[in-house]
Amino acid sequence: MNDLLLRDVRVVAIDDDPKAPVEPVDVLVRDGVIATVAPGLGDVPGVPLLDGGGRHVVPGLWDQHVHMVQWGLGQTRLDTSGTASPSEVLARVVDRLTWGFDSPTGVLVGWGHRTGRWLEQPTVAALDAVTGEVPVALISGDGHHGWLNSAALRLLDGPQVEGVVAEAEWFPLYDRLQRLHGAREESEYAVSRAIQAAHTLGVVGIVDLEFGRPWEQWRERTAEGMPPLRARTGVYPEGLEDAIAAGLRTGAPIRATDGLVTMGPLKIITDGSLNTRTAWCCAPYADGHLLKDPAGAANYPVEELTELLARAKGAGLRAALHAIGDAAVGAVLDAFAATGAVGSVEHAQLVDPLDVRRWAELPQRVVASVQPAHLLDDRSVTEQCWPDRTDRTFTLRSFLDAGIELTLGSDAPVSPLDPWLAMAAAVHRGPEDGESWHPEQEITPREALAASVDGQRVREGDRGDLVLLEQDPLAQAATSAERARRFRYTLVSATVLDGQVVHGG
Repeated sequence: MNDLLLRDVRVVAIDDDPKAPVEPVDVLVRDGVIATVAPGLGDVPGVPLLDGGGRHVVPGLWDQHVHMVQWGLGQTRLDTSGTASPSEVLARVVDRLTWGFDSPTGVLVGWGHRTGRWLEQPTVAALDAVTGEVPVALISGDGHHGWLNSAALRLLDGPQVEGVVAEAEWFPLYDRLQRLHGAREESEYAVSRAIQAAHTLGVVGIVDLEFGRPWEQWRERTAEGMPPLRARTGVYPEGLEDAIAAGLRTGAPIRATDGLVTMGPLKIITDGSLNTRTAWCCAPYADGHLLKDPAGAANYPVEELTELLARAKGAGLRAALHAIGDAAVGAVLDAFAATGAVGSVEHAQLVDPLDVRRWAELPQRVVASVQPAHLLDDRSVTEQCWPDRTDRTFTLRSFLDAGIELTLGSDAPVSPLDPWLAMAAAVHRGPEDGESWHPEQEITPREALAASVDGQRVREGDRGDLVLLEQDPLAQAATSAERARRFRYTLVSATVLDGQVVHGG
């Protein structure tokens, strides 16, 4: 049974509720659900005891946008982040090849470079010159393109290109990369380690938007004794009809996963990304004259997008629509309005203020699912590519003021699976020791925490997912930087998932 008595804890008041308990209380979890929150419950026969020692407690944290396999593998891949040119990346590749690399697939995979500010663009020929016949696939830090050498392009049946493979041509290659012999064993070991690391941060659940059939992966993980984690699994358009035929509906439990995994949304990538300069905008990029599509481009015509949403809605699936540029956000709102579908706009990085108002007026629930830590990496390229619209990026304050529901995530591995970092970036839009970028769009610590707990509270009837903290993350602080530091340096002493202690104690 998933029972636990958590004794002597102080509930962090997420809602600023005057009726919330101030003095220490005990929390009794029965069969994975909070049964009682009250002081002095005393021992309950047969129920394990966890002594909180007066520490603070919050609901279990969620990351609402994760690519779990990619995040797990990202911890072991060649790090190409922070590079300023192709030659810097090539130097790292040469170094790794010189010292050797261990991968059951035989492919050297890298992750992290961002070409948005590079003066020179990568080429297959340059990579071939230093790699020979060793297959090499270097994935951009936003996940929207791959820089592959000829050996890797042949192995993955890629297109004939001189530079990178981007967007709709890239995503199938990534899927083939994960299907190579030995890839599954490598990725599942990485996922196991990633789940354990997530527990140490107080994470109890994710929305897993991995490619392929993640619901089957999570079923296999349960059978193989993987550490537990709640997950909602997505499906992409190419798998939509198979998911519908299998009877998968948003919210329905995935069988043989101990009740922890449910079906999530239909995920549609409607445009590209800022760093790849494929996000679909209403106006051209500042360097648009150098681009094939000066303002980025849509991945789907609005008519096809609307048809997909209508099909998903009719089958009982919510929709999670990736939209980074303001034109993409506008098209997504058109599709939601036309179909009445419910779901989320993922990223919503650049938004027209008129669309914020239009979004708020939708009669159905459409959530803003945003990854605040992206702004830490994207600030410089935003100022380069969108210098006339930086005040319309990551507009968290505008969303909340308009009454739009906000949830936070990471898009791991684009940024780390770390809700504390996401919350810190939401309350202070800059580096720890730097100024806040467009501080008018900051939100409060309480709002950030509320957007990170999947609607749960420490109250009777909610899930038995709890996190013990060494300090109150909502304690008073004089500046936004200090408020962010409280999040960044919050210490998690125990994590309880479904009434079971999965970290600390």
